[in-house]
Amino acid sequence: MSMKITLKQLRVFDAIARLGNVSRAAEQIALSQSAASMSLADLEQHLGSPLFNRHGKKLQLNDYGRWLHPKVHQLLQQAENIELSAHSGELHGHLIVGASSTIGNYLLAAMVAEFVKLHPDIHIQLRVANSEQIVDDMINLRIDLGLIEGICHSHQLIAQPWRSDELITFCSPSHPLAQLDSVSLAELEQQQWILRESGSGTREIFTLATQHKLKHLMVALELGNSMAIKQAVKTGLGLGCMSRLTLASELRHGELVALPTPELQIERQFYLLTGKHQHQSELSLSLQHFIA
Repeated sequence: MSMKITLKQLRVFDAIARLGNVSRAAEQIALSQSAASMSLADLEQHLGSPLFNRHGKKLQLNDYGRWLHPKVHQLLQQAENIELSAHSGELHGHLIVGASSTIGNYLLAAMVAEFVKLHPDIHIQLRVANSEQIVDDMINLRIDLGLIEGICHSHQLIAQPWRSDELITFCSPSHPLAQLDSVSLAELEQQQWILRESGSGTREIFTLATQHKLKHLMVALELGNSMAIKQAVKTGLGLGCMSRLTLASELRHGELVALPTPELQIERQFYLLTGKHQHQSELSLSLQHFIA
């Protein structure tokens, strides 16, 4: 295996280049003269070229040394900045967070923005997909942290309860059911539905909640995001069932109507996912604490 250039060798080179003398350079960086000489010799051997013209004990940079010195000096300054930042108590680094659509669009985006405002030296990438995709991304180490709406079926991940949520059935104001004080299961079975796609956490929870209650479910349309479902339901085509979080604005402005369905109450849990054997960085742990 070939020898690697070390920071120690570069520090020795930089000190000798500035001071022109091995003895004084060794003293400045707290090395013995023999250790400094050996480090310089190792560096020159690795590069395949001398870096100095030697005049007795005095060393002067040759052409190659003059070209190399500013680059080495800049690299050492960057290394020093890294060391200082590591001990400053400030958070640094890059984190990729994956969230299913309800969480990502209606909860987490604002939370992450507030966290980044508190820690300007960090970079967080938020990826929004359905719960099945987030689980797959976690298993294959494409993301560092995941938040999902459905149930995690993987034994490779740790799923911690994060927030509670409620799914509500809704329709357009012009729909015949919109004026009723209570909607029965029999009435729900007679309607067409507009639902999220398979793989969505919302769809999985809806299916589990209705499989023994709605024997004849007529799905007219499957769509891949909450906004598309809301727009389709507004046309009067059928009913939808989604998180109350995603409907707050439309319900408030009378664009959609929440149906009272006492026989179909759907509550669910949001989960925070971490890898069973995945190292949790200080940044990841800090974000988890912030959004808890």
